[in-house]
Order: sequence, then C-alpha cells, then structure tokens
Amino acid sequence: MLKQLSTSTLFCAIRAYSNAAGKIKARKYVLTKYFQGEPKKSDFRIFEEELPEIKDGEILTEAEYLSVDPYMRAYMIGYKLPTDMIGGQVAKIIASRNDQYPVGKYVAGSFGWRTHTICNPKSSPYLGFMPITLLPDMSPHPISLGLGVLGMPGNTAYFGVKEILYPKAGETIAITGAAGAVGSHVGQIGKILGCRVIGFAGTDEKCEYLQELGFDHAFNYKTANIKTALREGAPNRIDCYFDNVGGEISSTIMGHMNKYGRVAVCGSISSYNDTALPKVTILQPSIVFKELKVEGFLVNRWLDRWDEGIKANMNWLQEGKIKYQEKVYNGFDNMVEALVGILRGENTGKAVVKVK
Repeated sequence: MLKQLSTSTLFCAIRAYSNAAGKIKARKYVLTKYFQGEPKKSDFRIFEEELPEIKDGEILTEAEYLSVDPYMRAYMIGYKLPTDMIGGQVAKIIASRNDQYPVGKYVAGSFGWRTHTICNPKSSPYLGFMPITLLPDMSPHPISLGLGVLGMPGNTAYFGVKEILYPKAGETIAITGAAGAVGSHVGQIGKILGCRVIGFAGTDEKCEYLQELGFDHAFNYKTANIKTALREGAPNRIDCYFDNVGGEISSTIMGHMNKYGRVAVCGSISSYNDTALPKVTILQPSIVFKELKVEGFLVNRWLDRWDEGIKANMNWLQEGKIKYQEKVYNGFDNMVEALVGILRGENTGKAVVKVK
C-alpha cells in the first residue's frame, strides 16, 4: 500500500510539474543573417518561447552545457533563414512522463542553442550529429564530457579511426587540428593501437600538450616548415592522415604519404571563415600515383552504433589511456563569443559553454 501511494504521489508531482512547464519560457538563438567572415552577435536574435505541457513519453530538459564546434560555422548556409541555431548540449531532466528517462538524470542531444527543450527521446528524429542519449554516471569526471570524449567528438575520433583509417600497429598517423576535441582524441587512439603519431597545432603550448598526451612529435604549423617537420616526424612517411583543417598543409601531408595510404577528411576549418575557397596545390597527383584512399565522413553515419563508441571511449578513460582538456566559456549570452573563439583556435581540447 505504501509503495502504491508513493508511486501515485510521484506521478502527481510529475504531472503537476509538467503542467507548470507551460509557464516555463525557453530562450533560444535564432540565426537571422548568414555569416560573412567570422560569426557576429548581430547575425542572431535571442527569442523567448513559452513551452507547452509535456505529454506521455516526453521529457523536459534544462541545458547545463552547450557545445560550440567548427562545423556550426559551415553548416548554417544550408538552412533557410530565420532558423534556430544548431548544436549539441548536455541537459538535466527536470520533468518526465517517460519511465526510462527519470527526473535528475542527464541527456545529450542535438537540441540547439536553447535553454529548455521538450522532446520524446524515442520518437524524436535525430536532429544533427547525435541521437538523444541518456548519459551514464561519469564521476569523478564532469558531465560535460557528454559533449567531448564521451559524445560526438569522441565518436568522431573513434569511428573515423576505426572505420576510415583502420591503422595497423607500427604505422604512422598524421593529424591536423591535433589539439582540438577530435584531433587530440584521434592521436590517443592511435597510440593505443600501437601507431606512431605526429600532430600539427597552432601554438607551442598546444604542441607541448600533445606531447603530454603521448604524441611522438608535435609541430606548430605557424612556425615550422611543414616539409621539414614531416621528414623529421615521419621518416618512413605517413600511412594514415586525419584531416581536420584542409588547406595547403593537407596537400603537403598527402604528398608525404606512403602508397595505399588512407585519408579521413573530417573538416576544413582553415577555410570556414573565408568568403572564397583558398587556392592550394592540387591533390590528384598524390592521390593517383600513391593510390591513396580519401574518404570524407560525418559521424552520424554510425548513429546505430553510437553506444559502441561511447562504451569504448569510457573504457579507455577509466583505464587511464585517454586524457582530455576542456575550454569552458560561461554564460548563455556568450555563445557567439565562444564560437568565434574556437574558430580562432582559442581552445585546447573540447570547448563548451556553461549555461549558468
């Protein structure tokens, strides 16, 4: 009898909270102008919308950490304006009418730049690069890792290495954008698999960090001669290249690859803010004569295997084989500054915005 009373009381409390949800106002970023050069605050407007009562199967979440990622700069051109800003977030469930998603738990999802969200985790389509995922207990690590090594960047590294590069022990992997959320993770996976790993980053401090992570060599691409760096760091040439930046450095690296090398093209951050694509040395001679396999990819190709990547990265994290660093910005009103910051290379590791 006591158990029935407790369950009934709990359901009433949840229903009362869900009714109150109609009075909750979510704040959200709406893109009203396409980016010209760097993103600007004037490209956005912040709107408020009143949320309805949650229905059976739905949850109400409150954002705690929002993600800023380079792809956001490139992808918004594909949306008709005005449009809600895309992006992932880690959010706390504050009301629920779904037994599998209880109040107090955390989820990660592509909810965009907004403070509160109502969704049905099982019937909602995948909006972006991650499914709605109930996050495991990450203690003693911060819950924000659901946007980093235990989220979309971690899975990008995991599946990009495993399914595109498929490196063998003893091979050499080169990584550009190596100090970012994805690149730093790719390098560590490479070392776990027994590979030689060299990385390129934009400051000496970032290069020092990469060496702390176990990279065999790290070079500041702004000050190093790339051809000389490749001869030093990869005397037996490159077998696998994880490309995050594009540009001339990618042409140079691909010219230093071994026959039958594999290239995973993850991004092109070097040109995201450019109004016209830069001219670089053509890649076709290297691709043809070295018989390279070059494949671009989006991580949502593996949405049906999402948990596989999270579990693998969680195991490596718990075993001490994976390390991470976060750049934390503060305040929902500072989302644009955070996005601009990562496009300028301010971050080492994953950049997130703490909402409050």
